[in-house]
Amino acid sequence: MSNRFLRLAAVASLTLALAPVAAQDSQDSLDALAEELVSLRGQVESLNTELNRMQEQHRAEMNSLAAQKGDLEATRRREELRIRQLEQDLEENRERAREAGVEGEALVPVANEIVARLEAEIRRGFPFKVEDRLEALAEISTQIESGAVDPPRAINRLWRFYEDELRLTRDNGLYSQIIPLGGDRVLADIAKIGALAIYFQTRDGRSGYATRSGEEWSFTVTESGAERQQIAELFDSLKKQIRTGLFELPNGSIRMESES
Repeated sequence: MSNRFLRLAAVASLTLALAPVAAQDSQDSLDALAEELVSLRGQVESLNTELNRMQEQHRAEMNSLAAQKGDLEATRRREELRIRQLEQDLEENRERAREAGVEGEALVPVANEIVARLEAEIRRGFPFKVEDRLEALAEISTQIESGAVDPPRAINRLWRFYEDELRLTRDNGLYSQIIPLGGDRVLADIAKIGALAIYFQTRDGRSGYATRSGEEWSFTVTESGAERQQIAELFDSLKKQIRTGLFELPNGSIRMESES
């Protein structure tokens, strides 16, 4: 009986001795869990802040793209109106020439009026090779005034000039021209997308695009690396004769289609 009592007493003593150790381990586990919970809460708050920032950035980008799309749409409508006006003028002047007859001085006033209207359209229209087009038109006008060509032939040349102007509104391609840039006149490579957009690259590494404010056009150098890359990819595609597809470009997305 005494031995059994001694064993029970020993067990009781050991249990009492281990109890503080178990309690301490439990407290350490709770403290660790609490620290981990605080860390996780901090991570959640950080991620939530980043998510809000990205959502605001996305909204800003979408608003900017919507504004750019509106500008492009307005430009497209203006150019479509101009094309319709040119086509109407062409048909009207053909009819007037038929009524006036194919010979005689009666065609000279018709030709002069056509020249004046074309000159006005070129000066306020798309900023593509404006000086070259005006020079070509001035040459026809000079020939009419000097009598170097007879009136019917002058009318035929003006009709072809009209047709060239209409073709410019549909053509996509690479060209070179002098552009005003930073107070200077600079030779630049030009990527022309119909009568919708012009992008440029200069020999000194600058690139950008033509912008319209009211009736005035200007050339803007882009400072964005992403926009420069987009313009470079457009030039590369046109050099490879890729003239169809959707292109992400400064001022919005543009779908190019080859002239049929």
